[in-house]
Amino acid sequence: MDQITNDKTTMTRREVLMGAGVVLAAAAAPQVFAAEEHHHGMMNKHGKLVETTLHCIRDGEACLDHCLKLFKTGDTSVADCAATVTEMLAMCTAMHKMASHDSKYAGQLASVCLKVCQECEKQCNKHAKKHEACAACARSCKECIRECEKIAA
Repeated sequence: MDQITNDKTTMTRREVLMGAGVVLAAAAAPQVFAAEEHHHGMMNKHGKLVETTLHCIRDGEACLDHCLKLFKTGDTSVADCAATVTEMLAMCTAMHKMASHDSKYAGQLASVCLKVCQECEKQCNKHAKKHEACAACARSCKECIRECEKIAA
């Protein structure tokens, strides 16, 4: 049997391949769960809202990451943007869960979610011409607002 050896450890080729398989499975898990959630979301009455909240979360994370990178360079011009994106991420995560499960409280939460997304869109639009991450986040928030308005209580 072939072995990979160093000073302290000996591994068989089988162990190396099994380890690689575990790493690949772990790397693929987020895409599998996202596809499953997308499929689940389209099967319930709030399917479009489930999808738009995912877009807000995705684009919001990218926007927040961009803001943090700017902070590291000393640029704090996007501080208010980062703060509202942080709130939006928390709200859209909750909205996503409630809409995914057809919660009886989805309409009430949508009323708050649309307000949080309106504020995030407003802040991100201030930087949209200069920062694409902010522009993408603002667009996602706008879509989420439209979907929230359809069910807001």
